[in-house]
Amino acid sequence: MTTQTYKAWSVVVMSTLAFTVCFMIWMMFAVIGIPIKNDLGLNETQFGILVAMPVLTGSLIRLPLGMWTDKFGGRVVFFILMLSTVVPIWMISWATTFVEFLVTGLFVGVAGGSFTVGIAYCARWFPRNQQGLAMGIFGVGNTGAAVTKLVAPTIVVAWGWAMVPKVYAVLMLVAAILFWFFTYTDHNHKVGKSVTVREQLAALKDPKVWRYSQYYSIVFGGYVALSLWMTKYYITEYGFDIKVAALFAAAFSIPGGVLRAIGGWFSDKFGAHTVTWWVLWISLVCLFFLSYPQTDLTIHTVTGPLTFHIGLNTVVFTVILFTMGVAFAIGKASVFKYISDDYPHNIGVISGIVGLAGGLGGFILPIIFGVLVDLTGVRSSSFMLMFGIVWTSLMWMYWTEVRPLDVSAKHKRVQADVIE
Repeated sequence: MTTQTYKAWSVVVMSTLAFTVCFMIWMMFAVIGIPIKNDLGLNETQFGILVAMPVLTGSLIRLPLGMWTDKFGGRVVFFILMLSTVVPIWMISWATTFVEFLVTGLFVGVAGGSFTVGIAYCARWFPRNQQGLAMGIFGVGNTGAAVTKLVAPTIVVAWGWAMVPKVYAVLMLVAAILFWFFTYTDHNHKVGKSVTVREQLAALKDPKVWRYSQYYSIVFGGYVALSLWMTKYYITEYGFDIKVAALFAAAFSIPGGVLRAIGGWFSDKFGAHTVTWWVLWISLVCLFFLSYPQTDLTIHTVTGPLTFHIGLNTVVFTVILFTMGVAFAIGKASVFKYISDDYPHNIGVISGIVGLAGGLGGFILPIIFGVLVDLTGVRSSSFMLMFGIVWTSLMWMYWTEVRPLDVSAKHKRVQADVIE
């Protein structure tokens, strides 16, 4: 007889593999969007809309998916979600106009909603002190973004961009079938049938949910946005071809997925608040250096003009980007540790709300990146924007979490002094 432990780990492993495939497909336009941009003659803003379009539906659908997961169970919702994207993925290869790409991208974007389903599905199979690790392991599926950067350029060069959605459609179908046969259902994980939609949506009134959504819009939304943007950034900023650019861009995507399990372990050990606080500070420092544009500075000296070049070369830029990818990976896990700690009985709904916010960040940011480049001509303006967002979040976190803890600790010390 299959043990509960075996079922739990089988669910985590297969859900992680399925999520990896979903994320590969969700990030597909990060690679095929570049030749499509050239074919259609798109500007930077249009390119941002193109790559972000799948992220829109993948974000908006997260809340209802979280609710359905709580109601009907993660296994059936995950399976139906994967099957529903197979045909739209294939249809991308038939698109010829900008509007056709946007419409098919909307349908394919449903694959991005798989995160909300899987995170709740996996968490419920484990005790509270292991949920951070379980969710972190599942989150390793974010490496699908890196896998796409490694696999898709090779397909594009060998057979053209239209072959990528065809290969991915077959891959999604196979992954869905494997997922169904190697996962399990536990009816005790569902919420009661008496729980109404209104009761589930009551979480929207909780200010903590909005705060966690803000954090996640950075560590996940920023991760998605930069994963979509970095291949083209390396091409335009450093002059690489698509294969080399995608390989360098994977330096950000790989740690952003692989190390999420470590983030879950850190969160179990040190707490969600401590880990998230340091993640935001590390990200702020990285973004400070990434924001500085390539600059030629001329100083007029007594012997004539003296010119210096200030800017990050490819190696330094990639190392800093890699560091931020590590921070984002740990932060994605720590934010969801907040959720499993504070909302153990409706993880699906809360993760749907927070995931929606994070996904919307991943949708809006690439479009703003494109607008900023078109308006300013400065490619590092994307990092300047991210710097401002992270700084705002740090201030919010300080006034709502750090300062209350300091005041509470001071109050306890005063009470102890009075007792003595």
